[in-house]
Amino acid sequence: MERSTFVYDGDCAFCTRCAQFIERRIPTGARVVPWQFADLAALGLTEAECEEAVQWVGADGSRAAGPDAVAKLLGDSTSLWRAAGAGLRFPPVRAAAWPAYRWVARNRHRMPGGTAACALPQEARERLYGPTGRPTAGS
Repeated sequence: MERSTFVYDGDCAFCTRCAQFIERRIPTGARVVPWQFADLAALGLTEAECEEAVQWVGADGSRAAGPDAVAKLLGDSTSLWRAAGAGLRFPPVRAAAWPAYRWVARNRHRMPGGTAACALPQEARERLYGPTGRPTAGS
């Protein structure tokens, strides 16, 4: 693969707004593409993975999801953004980033720019977070 790819949910207005911010403000050589228009097979991704979290597929074949994908994207940018990406990879920050990411993913329809279409399907919510809305074991 020639370029790294950052994949997001193009059906979610909140996610799309975030992707537009990336395209406007974060200089990167990566393609920023909604999973609905990406060749997932070529990227080695599944729809289920893309519904659960943003994805990073590096030009070298490396993969990351959620805040780890965001850290990879930032690491592919200018020095200021690379520093932010390094901060996101710092173990205590990374440990806090995953629960925060999951909370945002569960509530993205309530975020600025979010719409009802941003809500994860009930099946996906229960698979990820259980019927109580809390992460299931192993998440």
